[in-house]
Amino acid sequence: MTPARQVQAHARRPVTRGAAPAARYPRRVRLVIARCSVEYIGRLTAHLPPATRLLMVKADGSISIHADDRAYKPLNWMSPPCRIEEAPGVWRVVNKAGEELRILLEEVLHDSQHELGIDPGLIKDGVEAHLQELLAAAPSVLGNGFTLVRREYPTAIGPVDLLCRDSAGASVAVEIKRRGDIDGVEQLSRYLELLGRDPLLAPVSGVFAAQEIKPQARVLAEDRGIRCVVVDYDALRGIARDELTLF
Repeated sequence: MTPARQVQAHARRPVTRGAAPAARYPRRVRLVIARCSVEYIGRLTAHLPPATRLLMVKADGSISIHADDRAYKPLNWMSPPCRIEEAPGVWRVVNKAGEELRILLEEVLHDSQHELGIDPGLIKDGVEAHLQELLAAAPSVLGNGFTLVRREYPTAIGPVDLLCRDSAGASVAVEIKRRGDIDGVEQLSRYLELLGRDPLLAPVSGVFAAQEIKPQARVLAEDRGIRCVVVDYDALRGIARDELTLF
């Protein structure tokens, strides 16, 4: 059997990954490049026509579908807990809410699994890390009556810089950047979508905090209901400034 046929034969074997605790998932990332179409069935319906795409199944059981025209955001995805049912020519990915991704495989070009090991996490540059520390110590800078719940609040796609409560006790997710651009707004949007599914936290609002926020990022944030806060690093450190600051 040729290597290409071996890959296709492997892809055709029925495999089911249940919504089990994370420790039961194989600690590998699976990468599949295939010509496929995708149907999303849930609160709305969405369709991706046939094309060659990357399917990525992470060790936590999540799956994301990528094209070659963007650096970070998948075309569609399903966050854990979910189950993946594989049958010849089709994958069904279903989450606990009953939403479904149905992936129809026309041709599998590549199928591999990789052990990535333990990731040390994101190491922020000195200013950005210090901004997070300073804002965690003085959350009222972000909003009147804000209190800190936790720094680096964990989610399935990475930690939220700060999780706070506002004066009414509602949850607020805070993303902190030195320079705020569209990528940061997209990152916070993904966190808000995940956190909003947690009944202990929902509803969750967002604050995008940075020393400087680009106009395009501000427009996108406000369109998504995310409040922007420009923070003064020197003022947070208690350093007097000679020049006037225009707010």
